[in-house]
Amino acid sequence: MNPTDQIRDLFSERGHLAYGEGVSELQHALQAASLAQKDNASHNQIVAALLHDIGHLLHGLPEDVAEHGIDDYHERIGEKWLEKYFGPEISQPVRLHVAAKRYQCTVNSDYLAQLSPASAKSFILQGDKMNKDEVSAFEKNPFFKNALQLRTWDDNAKDPKMETPLLEHYLPLVKAALVSPAMNQ
Repeated sequence: MNPTDQIRDLFSERGHLAYGEGVSELQHALQAASLAQKDNASHNQIVAALLHDIGHLLHGLPEDVAEHGIDDYHERIGEKWLEKYFGPEISQPVRLHVAAKRYQCTVNSDYLAQLSPASAKSFILQGDKMNKDEVSAFEKNPFFKNALQLRTWDDNAKDPKMETPLLEHYLPLVKAALVSPAMNQ
């Protein structure tokens, strides 16, 4: 099965799952992509926004895993899957979007208070604030700015009333972003 169909199937099969924020996994993904598109982001950034939490759809763990004190490492699972089909412009911001939350909580004293309860809970499970070495390494990463932007869309994609285009609207961008067009055969 080609990656575009796999993505469609993942959202069809697991997109209804609760995100813990009053929206489903699919709604959250579509809202993040819609916010990226409204910001005139590049096609790769829109695809990264759409797929930033694909690890949640892949890992097969229960929806409430954080409630049990478990970090699902969805950013790593997502990165590993995405890098098989897409370039680093998509897989690396996805890998770094959790680090971006930790970074923002470390360098911006108001950021932690702005997190939703579910995001604040997962923040602790995901490693809490960064130390100086982690901050320095994150700031030197070539995808640092992309990860911070993705984090902003992620944080704002939790509105149960937000209207967005359907998944099908974004699938041509997904298809165009594949490393090899033959992957959609």
